Amino acid sequence: MQRSLTLGALAGILSAGMLGGALAQAPDAPRPVRIAHAGGPEGRRGLSAEDARAFTDARVAALHAGLTLTPDQEKLWPPVEDAIRTLARLNRDQREARRGRDRDPVAENAPEAIRARADALGARADALRKLADASQPLYATLDPAQKQRAALLSRPMGGHRGPPGHHRHHRDD
Repeated sequence: MQRSLTLGALAGILSAGMLGGALAQAPDAPRPVRIAHAGGPEGRRGLSAEDARAFTDARVAALHAGLTLTPDQEKLWPPVEDAIRTLARLNRDQREARRGRDRDPVAENAPEAIRARADALGARADALRKLADASQPLYATLDPAQKQRAALLSRPMGGHRGPPGHHRHHRDD
């Protein structure tokens, strides 16, 4: 039970927290402070694409270093890292596409918006499956201490606020 929970948590946490997914918060919790977009239009908030890539690089490096992989485990790391980076890139691209649609709300009607969301969710589901498939061989070799460190290092920055199962997604991520 704990193994399947930890594997599921690892994949979910890697995709949501480590890779720039939405922060989970209680509805009345204060929103996190965002770093102003350097060089962007006045009042625009969020990280630049370069900053987002740098944070992804840092989180991937921290996870890799924290796992302290054995030489045999190290051979299983590249597909996991590739899947993490692919998912992060997809998240960034989808976030930017949403921002573009938000700037021009007349461009879509309701069915088009629903279809676009379904397509985005399908692409994200495929990327998550690839991450799960890529991480399974490595995860099977991790000892309990490595699994614990993986879970801790994969948590979203800022942690979970609110009751279990209660998530609020921010449109301006």
